[in-house]
Amino acid sequence: MITTKNIVFVTGAFVSSACWDEWRIYFEKRGYNTIAPAWPYKTGTAASLRAKQPNDVELATLTFRQLVDHYIGIVKSFPEKPIVIGHSLGGMITQIICNRDLAAAAVAIHSVPPMGVIPYEFSFLKAGWRVLGIGTSLKKTYLMSFKTWQYAFVNGMPYEEQKAAWDKFTIPESKTVARGALTSDAKVDFNKPHPPLLLTAGTEGTIIPAHLSRRIYNKYKKNNGSIIEYKEFAGRNHFVLGQPGWEGDADYILDWLKRI
Repeated sequence: MITTKNIVFVTGAFVSSACWDEWRIYFEKRGYNTIAPAWPYKTGTAASLRAKQPNDVELATLTFRQLVDHYIGIVKSFPEKPIVIGHSLGGMITQIICNRDLAAAAVAIHSVPPMGVIPYEFSFLKAGWRVLGIGTSLKKTYLMSFKTWQYAFVNGMPYEEQKAAWDKFTIPESKTVARGALTSDAKVDFNKPHPPLLLTAGTEGTIIPAHLSRRIYNKYKKNNGSIIEYKEFAGRNHFVLGQPGWEGDADYILDWLKRI
């Protein structure tokens, strides 16, 4: 039984931590204490962060290991292990934190795969390869174009909602973080016992298709006494945190936390 009421929300790539604002309000109204810390060098509004593009050298040279350590330090600052909920690359970081037994329970929403699950799905490669910055300076940040955003995050939504979401949330990204997520710094031990873990996916996901999420789930050992669950939501794209109807996903997570 999970008794803690503390939740750490872990933000993914390409977007600001403001993507959790409505989720924080939703969970806090139901008795939880929440924080959604920004990545290092990502404090500020989306507009202010985009104004630094592409010359924010501090963000550009941030590494994946530094990012993981940043969130581990936050999680360890609690007097008891908190619940950790992450989206996309934040879902991968959440799995690393869970694998190190630093969370009371963990939820990885539309997660980037940890090392050991090769993401060969075409839509993942099409949506995400540009952030690797092949042939470009690693001292310059990458900003997802609106066209790529339409494909990778908000496919299927009305144009006005797609544009409003890009304006509000999309921010520059570190190519070195993206590259680091392909290394042993992103490794988890799929055979190791771990705290309760829920993996969620959406049928309309492109950058993280449901097929990829199922392969992550299937990688985990199921007979080591650990609680692990997979839930796939119909109609959900990668903008699941803000896509109309997101409350259904949040309610499922709340119910899962109550029954584990």
